[in-house]
Amino acid sequence: MLQRLVILISTLCFAQACTDTTAQTSAAGFRHGVAGETMPWTHQAFDAAEDKFTFAVFSDLTGGERPRIFETAIAQLNLLRPELIINVGDLIEGGTDDQAVVDTQWKSFDERAGRASAPVFYVGGNHDLTGEFMRRVWDERLGQKYYHFVYKNVLFLVLDTEDNTPERMQEIFDARMEALQVFAEEGEEAFSQTTYANLPELPAGNVTAEQSQYFLEAIATNADVRWTFLFMHKAPWLREDLQAFADIEDALAERPYTVFHGHEHAFAYLERRGRDYIQLATTGGAQIPGKGRSMDQVTLVTVGKSETDIANLLMEGILDKTGQVPLGGDDLCFELVNCGAEQ
Repeated sequence: MLQRLVILISTLCFAQACTDTTAQTSAAGFRHGVAGETMPWTHQAFDAAEDKFTFAVFSDLTGGERPRIFETAIAQLNLLRPELIINVGDLIEGGTDDQAVVDTQWKSFDERAGRASAPVFYVGGNHDLTGEFMRRVWDERLGQKYYHFVYKNVLFLVLDTEDNTPERMQEIFDARMEALQVFAEEGEEAFSQTTYANLPELPAGNVTAEQSQYFLEAIATNADVRWTFLFMHKAPWLREDLQAFADIEDALAERPYTVFHGHEHAFAYLERRGRDYIQLATTGGAQIPGKGRSMDQVTLVTVGKSETDIANLLMEGILDKTGQVPLGGDDLCFELVNCGAEQ
């Protein structure tokens, strides 16, 4: 009789969401109607710490943006629901000093990025920031080219790897325009012989002492954060002469940090100074399989109390509740080597 009464009370509590000795609670928001000490689950230590959060990263759109990929990525990120979204630069095609063209490019990117449920933080790449004209447009539309912020006691550093003197920037801009013309007329082999293709700034960019000092102060001011993330377009550690970036690494040497960058349109992982340096592939940009795994992706980063988990997600595998790529994207090619598409 007593056993039947316990079962009856347990069943009523389960149905009515009441709490007593048979409807036990082990975590906020969790109640159950299972009686006894044996439970049909592994444990009740829910992965729901108050200080845990997830953010997303997307990569290059440029070099000949492939239609519909980026807006599909935004729709997929809305399904994944990160708390914030950031990137590694090359957001518009650039490569011109025509105000109307650049305004149209930025308007297109801004409108699509604005569809994201989470805030999108901008990072500049060489397409966005090469040349004094492009840098002035950024200043007018977006303000600072390098900056930092703290979210839930995590420090985010956004670098400008196109940080050159006006004179050097003009030299790079002129060399780039000439090289792009060579590429269009003569192809990749001829491009590889151009001045631009052999500049140290092409793979590594530049970071000035002034920018470095800004980040050294931000790092010192935020000494007690639990993690630091760096976002940039190019890989300045590839230049042995670039002490300004090495100084930033030195300042972070005793704390956990992770670096994300893009530019090469192919995924790569590097362990440097005992830390993760992750080169992302594309999110709609031209793919270059010869440089490595070149695929459309987004990245989810989950930050815990003292650890970080990073998941690189192929866009072709992020499906909505109907089992389809959002926005009718099942016909899209997210990795050219797998679907025989021409670049």
